[in-house]
Amino acid sequence: MGDNEVVIQVKNLYKIYRVGDTGVRALNGVDFKIRRGEFCAIVGTSGSGKSTLLNMLAGLEPPTKGEVIIAGEHMETKKENELVAFRRDHIGFIFQSFNLMATMDAVENVALPLTFRGMDKKERDRRARSALKLVGLSKYMDHKPTQMSGGQQQRVGVARALVLDPEIIFADEPTGNLDSKTSEDVMRLMQTLVRKKKQTLIMVTHDNHLAEYADRVFHIKDGKIIKIEEKRASEEQEKEL
Repeated sequence: MGDNEVVIQVKNLYKIYRVGDTGVRALNGVDFKIRRGEFCAIVGTSGSGKSTLLNMLAGLEPPTKGEVIIAGEHMETKKENELVAFRRDHIGFIFQSFNLMATMDAVENVALPLTFRGMDKKERDRRARSALKLVGLSKYMDHKPTQMSGGQQQRVGVARALVLDPEIIFADEPTGNLDSKTSEDVMRLMQTLVRKKKQTLIMVTHDNHLAEYADRVFHIKDGKIIKIEEKRASEEQEKEL
Protein backbone atom coordinates (compact mmCIF):
# COMPACT_ATOMS: atom_id res chain seq x y z
CA MET A 1 0.00 0.00 0.00
CA GLY A 2 1.77 3.13 -1.17
CA ASP A 3 1.24 6.63 0.15
CA ASN A 4 -0.45 7.57 -3.10
CA GLU A 5 -3.07 4.89 -2.74
CA VAL A 6 -6.53 6.05 -3.75
CA VAL A 7 -8.86 5.33 -0.85
CA ILE A 8 -12.04 6.97 -2.18
CA GLN A 9 -13.11 7.16 -5.79
CA VAL A 10 -16.32 8.70 -7.08
CA LYS A 11 -17.33 8.19 -10.70
CA ASN A 12 -20.13 10.01 -12.52
CA LEU A 13 -22.26 10.39 -9.41
CA TYR A 14 -25.87 11.58 -9.68
CA LYS A 15 -28.60 11.91 -7.10
CA ILE A 16 -32.00 12.96 -8.37
CA TYR A 17 -34.85 13.53 -5.93
CA ARG A 18 -38.38 13.40 -7.23
CA VAL A 19 -40.37 16.44 -6.16
CA GLY A 20 -43.86 16.15 -7.56
CA ASP A 21 -43.41 15.74 -11.31
CA THR A 22 -39.94 17.27 -11.46
CA GLY A 23 -36.54 15.83 -10.62
CA VAL A 24 -34.16 17.88 -8.51
CA ARG A 25 -30.53 17.07 -9.21
CA ALA A 26 -28.85 17.19 -5.81
CA LEU A 27 -25.70 15.75 -7.41
CA ASN A 28 -25.21 16.34 -11.09
CA GLY A 29 -22.26 14.24 -12.27
CA VAL A 30 -19.46 14.29 -9.70
CA ASP A 31 -16.01 12.70 -10.17
CA PHE A 32 -12.96 12.75 -7.89
CA LYS A 33 -10.32 10.67 -6.12
CA ILE A 34 -9.02 11.04 -2.58
CA ARG A 35 -5.76 9.47 -1.44
CA ARG A 36 -4.88 7.87 1.86
CA GLY A 37 -3.80 10.39 4.49
CA GLU A 38 -5.49 13.33 2.79
CA PHE A 39 -7.65 15.88 4.57
CA CYS A 40 -10.28 17.08 2.09
CA ALA A 41 -12.94 19.70 2.67
CA ILE A 42 -16.15 19.81 0.66
CA VAL A 43 -17.40 23.40 0.71
CA GLY A 44 -20.70 24.80 -0.47
CA THR A 45 -23.73 26.76 0.63
CA SER A 46 -26.84 25.08 1.95
CA GLY A 47 -28.54 23.16 -0.88
CA SER A 48 -25.31 22.84 -2.90
CA GLY A 49 -25.27 19.05 -2.59
CA LYS A 50 -22.44 18.79 -0.06
CA SER A 51 -24.39 16.86 2.60
CA THR A 52 -25.92 14.59 -0.04
CA LEU A 53 -22.39 13.83 -1.26
CA LEU A 54 -21.22 12.97 2.26
CA ASN A 55 -24.22 10.66 2.73
CA MET A 56 -23.38 8.86 -0.54
CA LEU A 57 -19.73 8.45 0.47
CA ALA A 58 -20.76 7.00 3.81
CA GLY A 59 -23.29 4.68 2.16
CA LEU A 60 -26.15 6.34 4.04
CA GLU A 61 -28.03 7.04 0.80
CA PRO A 62 -27.82 5.21 -2.53
CA PRO A 63 -26.89 7.20 -5.64
CA THR A 64 -29.36 7.46 -8.54
CA LYS A 65 -26.47 6.68 -10.85
CA GLY A 66 -22.69 6.35 -10.61
CA GLU A 67 -20.10 4.58 -8.46
CA VAL A 68 -18.67 5.17 -5.00
CA ILE A 69 -15.62 3.01 -4.31
CA ILE A 70 -14.17 3.13 -0.81
CA ALA A 71 -11.13 1.09 0.22
CA GLY A 72 -11.63 -0.94 -2.95
CA GLU A 73 -15.29 -1.75 -2.27
CA HIS A 74 -18.37 -0.54 -4.15
CA MET A 75 -20.80 1.22 -1.81
CA GLU A 76 -23.59 1.47 -4.37
CA THR A 77 -23.97 -2.32 -4.74
CA LYS A 78 -23.96 -3.21 -1.04
CA LYS A 79 -27.06 -4.26 0.86
CA GLU A 80 -28.04 -2.37 4.03
CA ASN A 81 -26.54 -4.95 6.44
CA GLU A 82 -23.27 -4.96 4.45
CA LEU A 83 -23.13 -1.16 4.60
CA VAL A 84 -23.67 -1.19 8.37
CA ALA A 85 -20.80 -3.68 8.78
CA PHE A 86 -18.55 -1.70 6.41
CA ARG A 87 -19.14 1.57 8.26
CA ARG A 88 -18.49 -0.12 11.59
CA ASP A 89 -15.15 -1.49 10.40
CA HIS A 90 -13.80 1.37 8.26
CA ILE A 91 -15.43 4.70 9.08
CA GLY A 92 -15.53 7.17 11.96
CA PHE A 93 -18.06 10.01 12.15
CA ILE A 94 -17.82 13.45 13.76
CA PHE A 95 -21.08 15.39 13.76
CA GLN A 96 -22.05 18.99 14.43
CA SER A 97 -24.17 17.98 17.41
CA PHE A 98 -21.86 16.10 19.70
CA ASN A 99 -24.35 13.21 20.17
CA LEU A 100 -22.88 12.36 23.56
CA MET A 101 -24.82 10.34 26.13
CA ALA A 102 -25.58 12.68 29.05
CA THR A 103 -25.54 9.89 31.64
CA MET A 104 -22.08 8.63 30.61
CA ASP A 105 -18.67 10.09 31.39
CA ALA A 106 -16.09 10.86 28.70
CA VAL A 107 -14.48 7.40 28.80
CA GLU A 108 -17.84 5.62 28.50
CA ASN A 109 -18.91 7.89 25.63
CA VAL A 110 -15.71 7.23 23.70
CA ALA A 111 -15.85 3.49 24.41
CA LEU A 112 -19.42 3.21 23.11
CA PRO A 113 -18.59 2.29 19.48
CA LEU A 114 -16.30 -0.48 20.78
CA THR A 115 -19.17 -2.14 22.66
CA PHE A 116 -20.82 -2.73 19.27
CA ARG A 117 -17.70 -4.63 18.28
CA GLY A 118 -18.10 -6.91 21.30
CA MET A 119 -14.78 -5.88 22.88
CA ASP A 120 -14.33 -6.56 26.60
CA LYS A 121 -14.67 -3.68 29.03
CA LYS A 122 -11.04 -3.49 30.13
CA GLU A 123 -9.77 -3.17 26.55
CA ARG A 124 -12.55 -0.70 25.67
CA ASP A 125 -11.59 1.53 28.58
CA ARG A 126 -7.90 1.33 27.76
CA ARG A 127 -8.51 2.42 24.17
CA ALA A 128 -10.97 5.15 25.15
CA ARG A 129 -8.49 6.62 27.65
CA SER A 130 -5.71 6.61 25.08
CA ALA A 131 -7.97 8.36 22.51
CA LEU A 132 -8.96 10.99 25.10
CA LYS A 133 -5.26 11.62 25.87
CA LEU A 134 -4.64 12.11 22.14
CA VAL A 135 -7.23 14.88 22.00
CA GLY A 136 -5.87 16.56 25.13
CA LEU A 137 -8.57 15.55 27.64
CA SER A 138 -6.51 13.58 30.17
CA LYS A 139 -8.03 15.59 33.05
CA TYR A 140 -11.64 15.08 31.92
CA MET A 141 -11.90 11.28 31.73
CA ASP A 142 -14.65 11.00 34.36
CA HIS A 143 -16.51 14.20 33.42
CA LYS A 144 -20.04 14.00 32.08
CA PRO A 145 -20.89 16.10 28.98
CA THR A 146 -22.70 18.73 31.13
CA GLN A 147 -19.44 19.32 33.04
CA MET A 148 -17.56 20.16 29.83
CA SER A 149 -17.47 23.12 27.44
CA GLY A 150 -18.67 22.78 23.84
CA GLY A 151 -15.09 22.51 22.60
CA GLN A 152 -14.31 19.77 25.12
CA GLN A 153 -17.46 17.89 24.15
CA GLN A 154 -16.45 18.07 20.49
CA ARG A 155 -13.02 16.69 21.44
CA VAL A 156 -14.82 13.76 23.04
CA GLY A 157 -16.64 13.38 19.71
CA VAL A 158 -13.30 13.37 17.87
CA ALA A 159 -11.89 10.79 20.30
CA ARG A 160 -14.96 8.61 19.77
CA ALA A 161 -14.36 8.66 16.00
CA LEU A 162 -10.67 7.85 16.47
CA VAL A 163 -11.13 5.02 18.95
CA LEU A 164 -12.17 2.66 16.15
CA ASP A 165 -8.92 3.46 14.33
CA PRO A 166 -10.92 4.05 11.14
CA GLU A 167 -9.34 4.33 7.70
CA ILE A 168 -11.67 7.21 6.91
CA ILE A 169 -13.29 9.89 9.07
CA PHE A 170 -16.32 11.85 7.88
CA ALA A 171 -16.95 15.15 9.63
CA ASP A 172 -20.20 17.02 8.96
CA GLU A 173 -19.92 20.71 9.97
CA PRO A 174 -17.86 19.45 12.94
CA THR A 175 -17.48 22.90 14.48
CA GLY A 176 -20.95 24.21 13.65
CA ASN A 177 -21.87 24.67 17.31
CA LEU A 178 -18.56 26.20 18.46
CA ASP A 179 -17.22 29.74 18.58
CA SER A 180 -14.49 30.67 16.11
CA LYS A 181 -11.51 30.29 18.48
CA THR A 182 -12.67 26.85 19.65
CA SER A 183 -13.45 25.87 16.04
CA GLU A 184 -9.86 26.63 15.07
CA ASP A 185 -8.53 24.54 17.97
CA VAL A 186 -10.67 21.57 16.93
CA MET A 187 -9.64 21.97 13.26
CA ARG A 188 -5.95 22.07 14.17
CA LEU A 189 -6.43 19.01 16.34
CA MET A 190 -8.12 17.08 13.52
CA GLN A 191 -5.41 18.16 11.06
CA THR A 192 -2.62 16.95 13.37
CA LEU A 193 -4.28 13.65 14.22
CA VAL A 194 -4.99 12.77 10.60
CA ARG A 195 -1.37 13.46 9.62
CA LYS A 196 0.00 11.54 12.56
CA LYS A 197 -2.14 8.49 11.88
CA LYS A 198 -2.22 8.70 8.06
CA GLN A 199 -6.01 8.63 8.14
CA THR A 200 -8.23 10.16 5.51
CA LEU A 201 -10.56 12.92 6.67
CA ILE A 202 -13.45 14.26 4.61
CA MET A 203 -15.09 17.33 6.08
CA VAL A 204 -18.24 19.04 4.86
CA THR A 205 -18.60 22.71 5.73
CA HIS A 206 -20.14 25.96 4.50
CA ASP A 207 -17.22 27.88 6.03
CA ASN A 208 -14.43 28.75 3.59
CA HIS A 209 -12.15 29.79 6.43
CA LEU A 210 -12.31 26.37 8.11
CA ALA A 211 -11.65 24.71 4.76
CA GLU A 212 -8.20 26.37 4.81
CA TYR A 213 -7.09 23.61 7.19
CA ALA A 214 -7.58 20.95 4.51
CA ASP A 215 -5.01 19.68 1.98
CA ARG A 216 -7.57 20.02 -0.81
CA VAL A 217 -10.83 21.89 -1.01
CA PHE A 218 -13.66 20.76 -3.29
CA HIS A 219 -16.05 23.61 -4.04
CA ILE A 220 -19.52 22.30 -4.83
CA LYS A 221 -22.39 24.27 -6.33
CA ASP A 222 -25.73 23.05 -7.70
CA GLY A 223 -24.60 19.44 -7.40
CA LYS A 224 -21.36 19.88 -9.35
CA ILE A 225 -17.77 20.31 -8.21
CA ILE A 226 -16.84 23.64 -9.76
CA LYS A 227 -13.28 23.91 -8.47
CA ILE A 228 -10.67 21.85 -6.56
CA GLU A 229 -8.06 23.86 -4.68
CA GLU A 230 -4.73 22.38 -3.60
CA LYS A 231 -3.88 23.88 -0.22
CA ARG A 232 -0.83 21.99 0.93
CA ALA A 233 2.19 20.75 -0.98
CA SER A 234 2.80 17.05 -0.44
CA GLU A 235 5.47 16.17 2.12
CA GLU A 236 7.97 15.39 -0.67
CA GLN A 237 7.53 18.89 -2.09
CA GLU A 238 7.78 20.40 1.38
CA LYS A 239 11.14 18.71 1.95
CA GLU A 240 12.49 20.26 -1.24
CA LEU A 241 11.29 23.77 -0.33
